[in-house]
Amino acid sequence: MESNMFEEYEQCLTRFESMIKTNRVFFFDALEFEAIVQHYIDSGKIALAKKALKLGLEQHPNVMCLSLLKVEIFIFEDQLDQAEELLNVLERIEPSNEEVYIHRASLYSKKENHLTAIEMYLKVLDLTDDPGEILAFIGMEYLFLEDYNNAKSFFIDCLKEDPTDYSALYNLIYCFDFLTQHDEAILYLNGYLENNPYSEVAWQQLGKQYYAIKAYEKALSAYDFATISDDSFVGAYLEKGKVLERLKRYNEAIENYQLTLVLDDPTAYALLRIGHCYELLGATEMALQFYRKTIKEDPILEKGWLALANFFYRQNELDEAISTINKALNVDQENIEFWKVFAKIQKKLKHFEQVEEAYKQMIELGLCDLDIWLERSDNLIKMNQSDLALVNLKQAAVFHIDEAEVYFRIAGILIEQLKTEEGLTYLKRAYEQNADYDFILEDLFPSVLLKPSIISFIETFKSA
Repeated sequence: MESNMFEEYEQCLTRFESMIKTNRVFFFDALEFEAIVQHYIDSGKIALAKKALKLGLEQHPNVMCLSLLKVEIFIFEDQLDQAEELLNVLERIEPSNEEVYIHRASLYSKKENHLTAIEMYLKVLDLTDDPGEILAFIGMEYLFLEDYNNAKSFFIDCLKEDPTDYSALYNLIYCFDFLTQHDEAILYLNGYLENNPYSEVAWQQLGKQYYAIKAYEKALSAYDFATISDDSFVGAYLEKGKVLERLKRYNEAIENYQLTLVLDDPTAYALLRIGHCYELLGATEMALQFYRKTIKEDPILEKGWLALANFFYRQNELDEAISTINKALNVDQENIEFWKVFAKIQKKLKHFEQVEEAYKQMIELGLCDLDIWLERSDNLIKMNQSDLALVNLKQAAVFHIDEAEVYFRIAGILIEQLKTEEGLTYLKRAYEQNADYDFILEDLFPSVLLKPSIISFIETFKSA
């Protein structure tokens, strides 16, 4: 259906909705019913689409286009058996109707039988005079199969047929990106732009490819051409701002981000980047102002809360920092990044019990990074909770079986607890894994190095 169909049939839709409200029956021809049903499907108003389709089939029971819309609704509602039965009937009536094969392909795709869907679409290519959309459909099926090379080929063919199909262009670039074929993408986009020099989308995508290979000046040129092609193209200004940040041209980056606020509704992303640029320029009051605007614009944006909390941390305004991260945790108690910042701030405040709570929460939320286990054990040692530190480290050893940093700590705790024989077993394992980490004993367990048996063990091990 053409994108302007709603305008074309606005009066028709008004009559139909009047009919529904008054329970009167008006006559519509089959094409009008098709437009009405398609409009409701596209608008997501499936109940109205079904009502219009029922009335349409009552007035025009043998019209193929309405029956095909019925198939479309069956597929949408996962009534796949009914869809297939009706398609079998329609195929017998019109075996060369391309829409039958398109719907059959859609049916197979819904069943995740993507290879058979591709076969159906290939049949349509033999029937249709407008292959562009079908080539794009085939490309999508290959994407579902994660066959990016074949997907790429069909999106390229689609764009040969219809260079304005930006959905296909985005999907094509996605394939290039997934395959990390940035040079190939640049070559393709430059060729595309020779024939479509005012395509702001292609210029933007070219800029992103140059950015990916760190050719920042070329990326800037591409974004300039994108904004020349469309001076209201917000996406290009945002991307240009990112490049200017990389080049440490922060004032220019701010100008581009500010432009997006004028051209469109403010976005939290742009406000956040402006704040970051101001902070790098040393304009802390302006940075704070924009970080706060970021949170106000999007109260659930993780990066906004992290930026504000870390800003206060860097300014050594620790009360403000902890207040901010507590507010963030009220928004999302299960956000690991929030707990990391919470731990960092509390550590600086020497609030070791709160630090332990943070590490406990992170581990319960599934974070198994070695650093977290080690930092937690070191914090428990500072709290004189060696038994809990030992339990934590033995849990860490399950996930990080070959890490000497874990075993030196376990050995140190056990030897301090006078469990010397068990401690020496772990100490031997630690040295076998990586002797370079034996400084842990000096840092965390200096008393252990005063024991004659341990001194003898270490000397014997090192001389072996």
